[in-house]
Amino acid sequence: MATGSPSPAQAFDALLAGNRRFVAGHPRHPNQDAARRAQLAPGQTPFAVLLGCSDSRLAAEIIFDQGLGDLFVVRTAGHVLGPEVIGSIEYATTVLDCSLVVVLGHDSCGAVAAARSALDGGGVPASGYVRDVVERVTPSVLAARAAGLEAESDVIDEHIRHTVDLLLDRSRVLSDQIGSGQAAVVGLGYQLAEGNARLVTTQGLPASSTESAVVG
Repeated sequence: MATGSPSPAQAFDALLAGNRRFVAGHPRHPNQDAARRAQLAPGQTPFAVLLGCSDSRLAAEIIFDQGLGDLFVVRTAGHVLGPEVIGSIEYATTVLDCSLVVVLGHDSCGAVAAARSALDGGGVPASGYVRDVVERVTPSVLAARAAGLEAESDVIDEHIRHTVDLLLDRSRVLSDQIGSGQAAVVGLGYQLAEGNARLVTTQGLPASSTESAVVG
């Protein structure tokens, strides 16, 4: 995508178009040559910030067929939030002028599976920070069960929605940007086998921008 500051809807359209190319097996691999590398040396102007799970199968630039300088990517196991994650996202929207924030979850997520297992009596890691990751995902699983949702896809979607809601609750900066129309947040669910990213939830995008995406 060209450099600059596209609207949230334009940024979302660019991501969907790239994902369609990836699914179809016809990626363009844009902005991945020596000229682009040299162009970006003085500074970066990504058009979207993406908070995704650290899963090795979830490489954002590949999934959305983007290149160097296109996406500002933050990844944690289970896309869990912490102060450093929220600060990174705020940096992208306030300093780098990213107009779109994407929370990207996926099926067969190990963090979600671990939280479900823990609630079913399977136990959690006794020590170390893996336990912290599982505990941060647990509220999403509990919310899904309270709503009568047990299927893996439904629990994953609930965790994506919970992450979006938590991000906006904790980041006054981002919620103000959405309120003023400067930014939008979308939650996408990635399907590992098919390769497609479908829309789960959105805050700040006009309805016309989401018509080509499948809402979970």
